[in-house]
Amino acid sequence: RKIIGYSYGKQMTTAIVVNAFQQAMQNQQLKDGKGLILQTDLGTQYTSYEFENLLLQYHINHSYSRKGTPYDNSGIESFHATLKKEEVYLKYYKNFDDARLALFQYINGWYNRERIHGNINYLTPQQAEDQAKMLA
Repeated sequence: RKIIGYSYGKQMTTAIVVNAFQQAMQNQQLKDGKGLILQTDLGTQYTSYEFENLLLQYHINHSYSRKGTPYDNSGIESFHATLKKEEVYLKYYKNFDDARLALFQYINGWYNRERIHGNINYLTPQQAEDQAKMLA
């Protein structure tokens, strides 16, 4: 449930998903993704040569949702709905930079570290990750 990589833009581009992916790899300190599977939809930014090549470099298998099947991405779709209900629809942002800062604070300050989740035994995503590392 922890959000480990994200990027912002006014339009959904390949650069945004590349930046989010690179941030996730850096945040998790992964130099190789062997054995990992990345689940995305069939958006052009995810099927682009640049993004596919990046996944190949990290040895990550790419899994796609079938057209019209949102259930494969239910985890991230749930996060997007929560983000909108708890942050975006409740605020007015003066400009893009204000929105970027507010979303950063929501994700890193609230969602990952303070907000408990019923499907991870009422832990925060950070607590669940810490607990998993101790057991590994």
